[in-house]
Amino acid sequence: MKREPAKRNAQPGAKRVPHRLIQDLASFRYQLRKFLRFSERAAISQGLTPQQHQLLLGVAGYNGARRATISDLAEFLQERHNSVVELVGRAVRKGLIRKDHDPNDRRYVYVSLTPRGEVTLAKLAELHRDEIVRLRAGLFAGGSIKNKLQRRA
Repeated sequence: MKREPAKRNAQPGAKRVPHRLIQDLASFRYQLRKFLRFSERAAISQGLTPQQHQLLLGVAGYNGARRATISDLAEFLQERHNSVVELVGRAVRKGLIRKDHDPNDRRYVYVSLTPRGEVTLAKLAELHRDEIVRLRAGLFAGGSIKNKLQRRA
């Protein structure tokens, strides 16, 4: 007995998405995951957790002031305020950042890098620069993920 292929249940009025768009999105997500995996390993190689690395980036670069409030960091990290307070506390104990109260309003706490935090972040930035260049080429090379994997093999 011959089976008929299953029919797709298209939603009424659903727009067909171009396959090229799906391939581009898949490729972008693949490259993004590769970069994040690289970044996690780089942080660990410098004795940090990936979250601590992200914290250092937020302190040094999020708002251009080379310091940040806990609220700034919560937005940058997309985390809850109390989670960021705990992360900051661990990084202070590790000597990566310091906290200073605003002299005019002690409710505000500013977080900035210590010399140790600056050195660590500089090392990580150097490690990431080459990876970003490499991945940028992969993002705009076009083609499917399967083709990219076959070219590497």
